[in-house]
Amino acid sequence: MATSSSHLASYISFVFTIFLTFNIAKAQSNVTRGSSLRPTGATTSWLSPSRLYAFGFYPQTGGYAVGIYIAGIAERTVVWTARRDTLPLSSNSTLTFTIDGMLVIVDQTQGQQISIYSTGGASIASMQDSGNFLLYGSDRRTILWQSFDHPTDTLLVGQRLVPGQDLISCVSETDYSIGIFKLSMQSDGHLVLYPNLGFPNGPTTAYWGSGTFDKGPNVTLNLDSGGFLYLLQNSTFYIMNLTQEGYSREDAIYRMKIDVDGIFRIYFHNLSSTSHNESVVYEFSTDKCIGRGLCGVNAYCDVMNEAARCRCLPGFDFVKPGSWSSGCKRYYTAETCKIPEGDKGNFSQMTRLPNNTQWEDAAYALPKASNQEECSLACMNDCKCEAALFTPPESCRVQRLPIRYIRVGDSESNVGLIKVYVASVNNGSDPTNYPSDQVRKVRQVKFLVIGVSLVSVAVLALLLSGVIMWRSHVWAYKKISEHVNVQLFEDVGLRAFSYAELERMTNGFKEELGRGSFGIVYKGIIESPMKMVAVKKLKKELAQEGEREFQTEMKVIGRTYHRNLTRLLGYCCEGPERLLVLEYMTRGSLADVLFHYKESKPCWTERIRIALDIAHGIFYLHEECETPIIHCDIKPQNILMDEYGCAKISDFGLAKLLEHDQTKTSTLIRGTRGYVAPEWHKKLPITVKVDVYSFGIVLFEILCCRRKLDNDLPYEEAILEEWVYECYKANELGKLVNDEDVDRSSLDRMIKIGLWCIQEDPSLRPSMKKVVLMLEGTVKIPIPPKPTSFLSII
Repeated sequence: MATSSSHLASYISFVFTIFLTFNIAKAQSNVTRGSSLRPTGATTSWLSPSRLYAFGFYPQTGGYAVGIYIAGIAERTVVWTARRDTLPLSSNSTLTFTIDGMLVIVDQTQGQQISIYSTGGASIASMQDSGNFLLYGSDRRTILWQSFDHPTDTLLVGQRLVPGQDLISCVSETDYSIGIFKLSMQSDGHLVLYPNLGFPNGPTTAYWGSGTFDKGPNVTLNLDSGGFLYLLQNSTFYIMNLTQEGYSREDAIYRMKIDVDGIFRIYFHNLSSTSHNESVVYEFSTDKCIGRGLCGVNAYCDVMNEAARCRCLPGFDFVKPGSWSSGCKRYYTAETCKIPEGDKGNFSQMTRLPNNTQWEDAAYALPKASNQEECSLACMNDCKCEAALFTPPESCRVQRLPIRYIRVGDSESNVGLIKVYVASVNNGSDPTNYPSDQVRKVRQVKFLVIGVSLVSVAVLALLLSGVIMWRSHVWAYKKISEHVNVQLFEDVGLRAFSYAELERMTNGFKEELGRGSFGIVYKGIIESPMKMVAVKKLKKELAQEGEREFQTEMKVIGRTYHRNLTRLLGYCCEGPERLLVLEYMTRGSLADVLFHYKESKPCWTERIRIALDIAHGIFYLHEECETPIIHCDIKPQNILMDEYGCAKISDFGLAKLLEHDQTKTSTLIRGTRGYVAPEWHKKLPITVKVDVYSFGIVLFEILCCRRKLDNDLPYEEAILEEWVYECYKANELGKLVNDEDVDRSSLDRMIKIGLWCIQEDPSLRPSMKKVVLMLEGTVKIPIPPKPTSFLSII
């Protein structure tokens, strides 16, 4: 009987909500065609009739955004944001309801046009007192578009979250861009919270669910005017009331929001109070660390003074100190495969995490271990192992980095073990349970002692050198002439190494990492701080023949800094020797990732991210450098991967610089067969479009995880770009990915981008800026023509 009464009360509340929403919808203010708004000035928004809600510009981190906010309270509260995937808008932007019935934003400073509604034909726009912004057709009754159909992070009274839709958190309280958590209304009727970090989601990644996975289809999430949050099937049957009871306060509005920390809450705004106070009346969890991925990879969350904070694993530092979700990375790396014979923990040790620990199960092996010590030893003796999870009585799971979704105190029995390199701490200290900040302090003291000693030795050496130089002007002149080139690098801020230093760092150039068109790359280690580097030894004949060009190019490349370019750390110009010191990339080249380890090829999401990383790097070289650079040799072997799967462009040995206002250049053919653009062979002027062509070929290799040319395949499939076009023309794109379960619309978009990039006519190829926008899905991609066959480039 009580249950029936509860359902009756809920039904009455639901009917009341519909009635209220219908009446609120009548209260609206119309916006006519041709109307526009600016971020600053007299009119920045269009208000609802009661002036409770506003649609227009509002400040956000880095500029402005367009959306809907509660204007009837003292503190602006954003409830909807347009195009959260775009950059913040500048003050030189305009929001226009155009004459032909479209709703667009034009940012003159950034040169971008963003469409909110691009179909056209709307006659009237309206901001309603319900918080819904609508566009009506010519009859002024048919709704062509409404903000309620495109939720961002907030659900308002009368709005529904339908199957296939997500509420996605913001980056921060002041940045309304797409954040790292999402609340999904699934087609099976299940309402689920997932991390939104670009990784595939499933039952193992969810951190909350409504338990209604068998109630679909057509289940929606609803919020009514009394503060009830409930699931409804087919718009009539109640499935679940999440809040158990409503709040039903007069002169108030409610909203449900998924917050930055991954917890969804219901907020109450008291409109009768002069202060218009906001308060939380419901939250699904009081655990502030419940959001999976809140702290990023290699980090965990704990609570101090009722506030969540993120901590790195021992031996790790934050990637971006101001951004917890960016995670942590090791501040010391070593070649773990070379554990000294008879090592007794002086090289690396296993550190136990505080409390009881759980993380994402990504184990690659399950060694036999009857206790924690045996599990630790199994990881210590495995050069691939970075962490282990021991669960009594005999479960040991070992895995590589990164480690995701770490939780402490989640399990009564699990023991989390992290490999810590003892070279990064005082050898006389016990690293067990070292917090990372204490390890850093020990390191700093050690390096300070070493540094003082080295400085003392250096001062004595300098005094001795001064006496020798004073007594031998001829020797001094010779030495200066040998090092005169070094002066050209002083304004770059790079470190100058002697040849002897690099020879010692590389153990006599012993371990070769690879060979490029400009030289051989060796593995090395800078002793202070202990850091792995890649040392490229340039071919002497190339360095001597192109000395001036080499100096100019190294100057410009030394000034470049972008997350998708390998960073130049130092150089050596000593006599005929020319060497470069670059950051070391732990996962090798993209060729290794795509072609050599096919059993662990990147998932579809990772492939898209890799392609976007490369595009951003090339775009930076073409348009954002002080002097534009044509790389001339974009290929998988010249794209390196760091431990977090970030792609970085390397090997600028063949790069060509463009002078200011120069768009074309003439030079001898450069690059690698199969990736060079047709204009190289036709002896036509070379532009940045040669890199666009190479990117198109690499994009196909990334999508299909195969080489550009494979003679082991049937004749019609051997040449990748020709096979891609034939599959595209026949609408058989599934063949390209071996019928892998990927998003077909995304695959179609990527293939079209690649086909535009490899057009024979350079003028038909898009710029890298346009390529980036197409990859991000912010511009439409027309149907590409067939690339003209050019067999000589294969």
